[in-house]
Amino acid sequence: MKNILKAISAAALLLIINNPIASLANGGKNEKAKLTDEQVTVQYVGVSEDHVVFHVDFENPTGEKFWLIIRNDNGDVVYRKQFTATHFSKNVYFENEQSDIRPTFIIRNDNNEIVRQFAVTRTVTENTVVTKL
Repeated sequence: MKNILKAISAAALLLIINNPIASLANGGKNEKAKLTDEQVTVQYVGVSEDHVVFHVDFENPTGEKFWLIIRNDNGDVVYRKQFTATHFSKNVYFENEQSDIRPTFIIRNDNNEIVRQFAVTRTVTENTVVTKL
C-alpha cells in the first residue's frame, strides 16, 4: 500500500512539474503569440547610391524572440538574426548589381512565420536629345 501511495505521489509531482502553474494564467494553454500579416510590413524604399533599399517593420507586442531571415534568389540564407524588440524597424541594403534580384524576407517566431517576396527588375532607359544646329 505504501508503494502505491509513493507511486501516485510521484506521478502527481511529475504532472505538476511538467505543467507549471504559470501556464494556468492563460487558461492552461502554453501557447506563444501567433504572427499575423498585419504585424509585418516590408516595403521597397528605392535605390540609394549603390544599394537597393527595403524597410522592415514588425510589431511584436509580447516582446518574444523572433528571427529576421533574408534569402537570396537561390534560397540561400544571406542574413539571420534574432531580436526581441516590441517595435522592430530596420533598413536592409542590397548591392545594386546589374542583374535582377529576388529577396525573400521572413519573420519567424517559435510557432510560425510571415514571408514577403520581392522581384526587383532593372530597366535601363536611354534618352536621346537632338539639337538643330
